[in-house]
Amino acid sequence: MRKVIARRLTESKSTVPHAYATIECTIDAILKLRKSFARDKSKLSVNDCVIKAAAMALKEHPKVNSQWKDEGVVQMANVDISVAVATEQGLITPIVTDASNKGLKQISENVRDLASRAREGKLQLHEFQGGSFSISNLGMFGIGEFSAVINPPQACILAVGTSKLRLSSLNQAQTVMTLTLSSDARVVDDALAAVFLQSLKSNLENPMRLGLL
Repeated sequence: MRKVIARRLTESKSTVPHAYATIECTIDAILKLRKSFARDKSKLSVNDCVIKAAAMALKEHPKVNSQWKDEGVVQMANVDISVAVATEQGLITPIVTDASNKGLKQISENVRDLASRAREGKLQLHEFQGGSFSISNLGMFGIGEFSAVINPPQACILAVGTSKLRLSSLNQAQTVMTLTLSSDARVVDDALAAVFLQSLKSNLENPMRLGLL
């Protein structure tokens, strides 16, 4: 598997024109939402919220939910989000299908199930081949921010860094997280990447506004 991963990463960096855009967002509202889920004995991770917020932003900006193929740009009908999972054999990206039409609880359950079976080597091919957009989260390892390599033919991958406390302009403590979008410049230009990230930031900072439940 590592040889396949190495070949695909080399192919991606050598053939796909990567462009990068980074944005910071406060996640205090998401952390409060996690606590409310915990009171109901439901598990919810920050990454589950990022998946849902990204899915909603992709519905708002469908051109980002596209792939580059031989015939050019192909816009995908469904929002199927590939989530990077580390296994002993290397990274694998199981897919949360139709993520924009799933609630947070269902996404959380899907991710836990997919990640568990990925580490056990029990995923079926259709569960990790395909997808329209990828998310890679290294925040749990203390990585502040990073840029991820696009997984062709997808046009984008979102890199999620760790959260950190910071004083706001009003001298109040807030929890901040950095997101970096790597995009195929043939599909997503800088302006589109910027408005997509702004929508994603808005979803994360106001999780109830777009019905993330």
